[in-house]
Amino acid sequence: MAAAAPPFPALAAAALLLVVLLCLSGGGGVCNAQTPVFACDASNATVAAYGFCNRSATAAARAADLVSRLTLAEKVGFLVDKQAALPRLGIPAYEWWSEALHGVSYVGPGTRFSPLVPGATSFPQPILTAASFNVTLFRAIGEVVSNEARAMHNVGLAGLTFWSPNINIFRDPRWGRGQETPGEDPLLTSKYAVGYVTGLQDAGAGAGGDALKVAACCKHYTAYDVDNWKGVERYTFNAVVSQQDLDDTFQPPFKSCVIDGNVASVMCSYNQVNGTPTCADKDLLSGVIRGDWKLNGYISSDCDSVDVLYNNQHYTKTPEDAAAISIKAGLDLNCGSFLAQHTVAAVQAGKLSESDVDRAITNNFITLMRLGFFDGDPRKLPFGSLGPSDVCTSSNQKLARETARQGIVLLKNNGALPLSAKSIKSMAVIGPNANASFTMIGNYEGTPCKYTTPLQGLRANVATVYQPGCTNVGCSGNSLQLDAATKAAASADVTVLVVGADQSIERESFDRTSLLLPGQQPQLVSAVANASTGPCILVIMSGGPFDISFAKSSDKIAAILWVGYPGEAGGAAIADVLFGYHNPSGRLPVTWYPESFTKIPMTDMRMRPDASTGYPGRTYRFYTGDTVYAFGDGLSYTSFAHHLASAPPAHVALQLAEGHACLTEKCVSVEAEGGHCESLAFDVHLRVRNAGDVGGAHTVFLFSSPPAVHNAPAKHLLGFEKVALAPGQAGVVAFKVDVCRDLSVVDELGNRKVALGSHTLHVGDLKHTINLRV
Repeated sequence: MAAAAPPFPALAAAALLLVVLLCLSGGGGVCNAQTPVFACDASNATVAAYGFCNRSATAAARAADLVSRLTLAEKVGFLVDKQAALPRLGIPAYEWWSEALHGVSYVGPGTRFSPLVPGATSFPQPILTAASFNVTLFRAIGEVVSNEARAMHNVGLAGLTFWSPNINIFRDPRWGRGQETPGEDPLLTSKYAVGYVTGLQDAGAGAGGDALKVAACCKHYTAYDVDNWKGVERYTFNAVVSQQDLDDTFQPPFKSCVIDGNVASVMCSYNQVNGTPTCADKDLLSGVIRGDWKLNGYISSDCDSVDVLYNNQHYTKTPEDAAAISIKAGLDLNCGSFLAQHTVAAVQAGKLSESDVDRAITNNFITLMRLGFFDGDPRKLPFGSLGPSDVCTSSNQKLARETARQGIVLLKNNGALPLSAKSIKSMAVIGPNANASFTMIGNYEGTPCKYTTPLQGLRANVATVYQPGCTNVGCSGNSLQLDAATKAAASADVTVLVVGADQSIERESFDRTSLLLPGQQPQLVSAVANASTGPCILVIMSGGPFDISFAKSSDKIAAILWVGYPGEAGGAAIADVLFGYHNPSGRLPVTWYPESFTKIPMTDMRMRPDASTGYPGRTYRFYTGDTVYAFGDGLSYTSFAHHLASAPPAHVALQLAEGHACLTEKCVSVEAEGGHCESLAFDVHLRVRNAGDVGGAHTVFLFSSPPAVHNAPAKHLLGFEKVALAPGQAGVVAFKVDVCRDLSVVDELGNRKVALGSHTLHVGDLKHTINLRV
């Protein structure tokens, strides 16, 4: 994967600004936009006459025409991300690999920035966006990102195929890439995937039902969440996963992404699952993604993962075997060059048929046709009016700030927050992330429109004194600067400590081994808190969770916030929350475990606890151990009361077909499909009231605790809704519960079943029991 580029230094940024101003005023060739890449140039009569350029034909017919014109040697050039140019048919080279995890990114060679478009809106990392529990927001971000992507495409700076989002389950708190995901819950991750993908891809009603604005990609399929832990690397890791855990935890987000989100692509992962590389697993690719879920698009490998299954995993004896097994399994596109190098030989050796190659490139061509790549100049097509002025707009940047505000989680507050700017004469801002800029945007980043650091955000409200406390987040050895930090805290009315992590602590290819704050950060926090004469506020900037039990229990630490990696406007959003301009409403999308959890091997993929060995399980759904903070935790500056306005029936009978075995035998569950599932649903209406004197938003969680059969989860999330209420205002939140979809569990064989017996629905402290019977 591409290395991250550093942020612009101040002088470089100033010089770039000058160039941009020259561009906007018509100042010279340096600013000239490049022509976007496209096929079927209408100005070339020969090319325009080809059948694959006929816009009135179906995409399938056009793709078939194109395939029929290619030699085998030409075909393999369309199996890899650096798509070869084919001048004789007027097809330019195209780079499939672009990224847009939380904004248009320079990671991936398909996209770059220039003086014409020097940056793009950088939203928070997905883990913080997910903490907003706001489905509307997920889609709105996707729409903005796709606007900016299309605008950059129109001036030759971006592709149309974006390998985002990452929808792996954040199973283990040590995972370096957890920051890229929406968290540990399958339902939240599914809703995030569908919202963001729909926002990216939706071309609008007038564009035709199958058209794509940009093509999204849900990755990394599947059971991928170990990068590099104590020498165990993703390239050779074999994830041993039960069918129950696979279908209950790891697969649901991908299923939703394909079926509900109609995503254009799924990317298979590096790791093996139960001994088979995912990119060579016919059951997982052709069987599940394309067969069961009916993917309308293409399947891509992670970068070089076909090479990895041959050279690192030694799964096949020859490179030709690796090419053949991956294509026959259902792989359409190889990020990397492996298939371009070895596919012709695989066909010539009889290991692969040319028709298998045709099938793969047909899926790729159809995707490009849905994007308009074969429709001529994109500037004359829908979205053709988008350009540099549509990137980094004020409204886009406001959305980035609002997203960070909605995601920030208030974990502790003894009454010190919100702060009053009028009563503070001096504020000490301390910590290695207190003036963070590049750290705020996390990985898979692009150059942001601008930065507002925490120090800048706070300084805009009150007078501040800044001391880093540590020169970096590693905070080891001589980097600790306690004296200056404690002196600043002792003389200030309020102290804000901003600590946590950055990409040196957690990142792709690097997992953590500890859940404690890095290096001597705990000593810094304790010393500064003890020296503070006024309230001490602790801010944790990180992707993954930390064991901060010492701070949670400390009387000297008045409040704790987790702010994820909050994006370009992170500092402004933090200040908005601290000073009460925004009432915090974020909730944790992951469990925060104690350091003792690290005794469990990260490589143990089991979700469910095992009492016989003391294994505690994973995530809030199954974990039986102690927590520092729980999934869904988060405080507000006001209080909300719940009342069950419309309760479902206490007893629900499933009408089984005549002759069903469970009519005569004692069953613990019945299959979650069939006639007995039709119209078997009920509504749950909750009245929510803001019982405080501050307006704010509130996420209502509806959980279910099923009967203890099939090693079912202790509880699982059925739905969530975010509602905004003024002081004293009440509103009604409605959930429609489909019994076979929402109250079912996955049995030991991976089959979805409706457990018979008592199901407890709960919202906060409210509980309601439903008895399902036959």
